[in-house]
Amino acid sequence: MTADAHAAPFSAAAGMADLIVPVILSGGSGTRLWPVSRESYPKQYWPLISDRSLLQDTARRATGPGFAAPIVVCNHEHRFMIAEQLRKGGIEKARILLEPVGRNSAPAITAAAVLVAEDDPDAVLWMMAADAAIGDLSALHRALVPAVAAARAGRVVTFGMRPHAPETGYGYIEIGAPLAGIEGAHDLARFVEKPDAETAARLVGSGRHLWNSGMFLFTARRLIAEMAEHAPEVLAAVQAAVAGRRVDLDFLRLDAEAFAAAPSISLDYAVAERTRHAAVVPADLGWSDVGSWSALWELGEKDEGGNVAVGDVLLEAARDCYVRSDGMLTAVVGLENAVVVVTEDAVLALNRDHAQDVKKVVDRLRAAGRAEAVAHNRCYRPWGFYESLIQGDRFQVKRIVVSPGQKLSLQKHFHRAEHWVVVNGTALVTRDDQQILLRENESVYLPLGSMHRLENPGRIPLTLIEVQSGAYLGEDDIVRFDDTYGRA
Repeated sequence: MTADAHAAPFSAAAGMADLIVPVILSGGSGTRLWPVSRESYPKQYWPLISDRSLLQDTARRATGPGFAAPIVVCNHEHRFMIAEQLRKGGIEKARILLEPVGRNSAPAITAAAVLVAEDDPDAVLWMMAADAAIGDLSALHRALVPAVAAARAGRVVTFGMRPHAPETGYGYIEIGAPLAGIEGAHDLARFVEKPDAETAARLVGSGRHLWNSGMFLFTARRLIAEMAEHAPEVLAAVQAAVAGRRVDLDFLRLDAEAFAAAPSISLDYAVAERTRHAAVVPADLGWSDVGSWSALWELGEKDEGGNVAVGDVLLEAARDCYVRSDGMLTAVVGLENAVVVVTEDAVLALNRDHAQDVKKVVDRLRAAGRAEAVAHNRCYRPWGFYESLIQGDRFQVKRIVVSPGQKLSLQKHFHRAEHWVVVNGTALVTRDDQQILLRENESVYLPLGSMHRLENPGRIPLTLIEVQSGAYLGEDDIVRFDDTYGRA
């Protein structure tokens, strides 16, 4: 999305003297974009639209004059990934709030509100999902002006997107009367659940209905008051979880027992559909929830045949297709209205009209116990990543990449031995009471039961090939004695 890069930033000079606190919720798994998006690496961490990830694009929309550093609410499994993406995206001083268990959007945003209210209960929070796309950043920042004014006046404000088609994958909002003294903001008459095609066409034709974007603005004080009235059990659990939080490296961990007691409920159901203070700002932002491969086709840059091609793709006599390859050459011949997605370990092919059915595939894979439902072959860790190259009876070959200055935990295995061969960079290896410096084309053997650690002391990524051998090669055969990243 080129608009994000060129639009003028929102400014406090636009009439807002106090800073807006962006709160980015990053807990979804994005199963409708399988096989790229999986629990281990969901869609918000992928560069699906620009050369930045959806998370980075989202955070960059709320930087500069007028904005405080963001709060990102996420699960602990993705914490290092998020921290690294924010760093690479130039987002400084972000607070990363870790949910011990997923409890949907109402507990997540309430935790951020309770945290912010400790310093300034009248601060305006801007709640955003980490995985949406916005094509016109200037229009978004213009819409923020009445939205912030309405929030400061005590409203729970959402952005309603002007519909361009009778979309059945979105909820709808009915616009009410204009708000007195706040041009561009309206009362919110009612929410409408995701409709069938006939109802969606009628809603779009009425001129009074908007797509529900899921973005909200409110003061911390207002949200806490609404939760106290409409979802007191959520508020009580979250307040206890925030009070019991602890600092873990650069992260804030909510108290696990207290947070787990919160009911799982969305902000729409907990507050937005119940409050007497709802308001909406209509806007046309080029918004999409990036909720399907069909949505990515709509957002993508198309060739003369209406095709969107990403990666090593060859098209012949194809029309209106979305074809993505994250590795091998992918050729598509004579197809129309198709989606073809190729990853290292899975291929998806479907008609674009069935884009919403991908979740059914993931459900079937889960039911069958297939790892491809939730995890990629490449597994990211705070020190870098590893991926399996070959797996056989009693052996496995992996590629391991360690970032400069990073190191793995001091560990041992009960069921496997390992052989490491450096192919790029420099490795500092701890093996029991030895320290061994390895350069390119050098290797080391780690017997079963030996205590060992791998470190990259250099300035370039360290790449090595690991050959495992033994009776059991599962990732849970690991005992950590010391870990820079606080893992058990």
